[in-house]
Amino acid sequence: MAQQSINIGSAANDGTGDPLRTAFDKINDNFTELYGSTAEANDLIEDSTPQLGGDLDVNGRRITSARSNEDIILLPSGTGGVIASAVRIAGTTLSSDDSSTININEGLVVDGTASVSGNATVAGTLGVTGVATFTATPVFSADATFSDDIALSSDSAVITFGADSDTSLTHTDGTGLTLNSTNKLCFNDASQFIQGISATVLGLGATDEIDLTATAIDINGTCDISGTTTVAAITASGTATLNGAVNIAGAVGIGDLNILADGTITSDTNGDIVIAPAGTGSVVATGLTFNGTTISATDSTIVNINDAVNVDGNLTVQGTTNTADVATTGNTTISGSLTTGTFAVGDLNIIADGSITSDTNGDIVIDPAGTGAIVLTGPITATGTQTTTGQLNVDNLRLDGNVLSATSGGITLTPAAGQNVAVTGTNVNLTAGEANFTLMEATTVRANFISSDTSNADIDITTQGTGVVKIEDTQLTLTGSFLPAIHTFTATDAITIAEHAGRTLLLGEVGGNAAVTLTLPAATGTGAVYKFIVSVTNTSNYKIQVADATDTIDGIMLYLDEDGTAVSAFPTVAASDTITLNGGTTGGIIGDYLELIDIATNQYHVRGVMRVAAGANPATPFTAAVS
Repeated sequence: MAQQSINIGSAANDGTGDPLRTAFDKINDNFTELYGSTAEANDLIEDSTPQLGGDLDVNGRRITSARSNEDIILLPSGTGGVIASAVRIAGTTLSSDDSSTININEGLVVDGTASVSGNATVAGTLGVTGVATFTATPVFSADATFSDDIALSSDSAVITFGADSDTSLTHTDGTGLTLNSTNKLCFNDASQFIQGISATVLGLGATDEIDLTATAIDINGTCDISGTTTVAAITASGTATLNGAVNIAGAVGIGDLNILADGTITSDTNGDIVIAPAGTGSVVATGLTFNGTTISATDSTIVNINDAVNVDGNLTVQGTTNTADVATTGNTTISGSLTTGTFAVGDLNIIADGSITSDTNGDIVIDPAGTGAIVLTGPITATGTQTTTGQLNVDNLRLDGNVLSATSGGITLTPAAGQNVAVTGTNVNLTAGEANFTLMEATTVRANFISSDTSNADIDITTQGTGVVKIEDTQLTLTGSFLPAIHTFTATDAITIAEHAGRTLLLGEVGGNAAVTLTLPAATGTGAVYKFIVSVTNTSNYKIQVADATDTIDGIMLYLDEDGTAVSAFPTVAASDTITLNGGTTGGIIGDYLELIDIATNQYHVRGVMRVAAGANPATPFTAAVS
């Protein structure tokens, strides 16, 4: 009978569930199903030795067999297996059902052959009493100890070392073992090793010393020793080449030549000891070089000879010779210079400081032979009276008797700063037909008249650069006419004192149809006057303005309105800095003029007379366009 469920309704006491009788009837039916009609269900719970069926019993957590000495066989059907927790036994295979590790925590004895097809990881000690054959690559995460021999029985067997097998030891059949590439066989540390440096070179290295102990050491090839070599005795039957230093405690014998430990070189016979370097080589003895017939110091210092030197032949000294005293009985030729002491020739003494003196009161006469001359170079200082008889030439100047003349060019007399050139005497005559003077720094010209002696010739006073001609007095009187220069402005330009002040300035833009802007210099109170006259009417504006925004123009302009011949005036305002003549309402017809004067710092004065043609009414020309 199937299990019966009691309907408890949708809510408490809502009358939709099973009545009590129906509910308890279902409960009784379920208990009847549980216990059955016999005592079998009670036996399943209460029997301490339950019978599973056949010879198997379950006792607590054990499955037991009722048959003595017989196996309990777990035999799943088909591909099924026996699973104990995560361990699966399927046929002859033992595996982990969750693909993790199977741990055997006690000793494992394998009486037959153990075949490991995967990696074998041994964390403890692996003891092998028979022959161990590895067909795959074994990985040992701890030490592997072998209590007896290890035999690699195949020819050309290889033992590799390192995670990337960078080092290997290979069996070479009939020869021995070969270490691969240029790897080293090290002792103690990496500084002591044997290494095949290349295919032809074997290296033997040590930190301090390589000790070879044997009765005899036979070196069949060339021996190259770049460091210091210490030996008790050397016997060389052939040629010995030594590139470094050799320290020998005893003597070295080479033929009849003996080199002793104290540095002495002797010969066995009375023959000479000949040192003959090849080619351009020299013989160097501690700082002294013998090269052919030349003796020199290798460090370019002094060669000292401390005993007497007897020179039977000629002695030529090309450099500087320092001696305490030199006595010669014959002729002496000196090509170098005398740096100390005195060189005496008869009564004449040549001293190292450059002085030439005589032992008596006699003159020192320098008399070149034939056409030779006495040539003195450099500055010449003469103290005392110097007497020159005859003509004296100094560069281009000639002094002959009472005449000073120039062989070429002019003669310039230049006194020291603040001093004068004085020409004294009772009568000074300038006999030249014409005299030209440049008065540079003269502060006073004592003459009442400056005039030209040529009829109708001008007197031109011209300055250099931005210099001016200044006449300072209480009054300047012009008895003749004064002719100012004319300058015409045809395009935009900057007004300057040097070029425009005091001149008649024409506003004459060619065509009268292009704007012209003229910029005044900064007002500083120079008194400079700039007078402008319109020579070409310009309908695109003549504009005159200040350069400094702090400058202003003050004054008045008069206008004649040609419609009714009325005259009006336009004054400036406080900020006026620009004057514009447009050829119409603000004037600018041919013949109109205005004048500007620099009267003070930041202030120009203006006055002018303009006309406005018929059909237009006058308007102020003043604006504050710059400020």
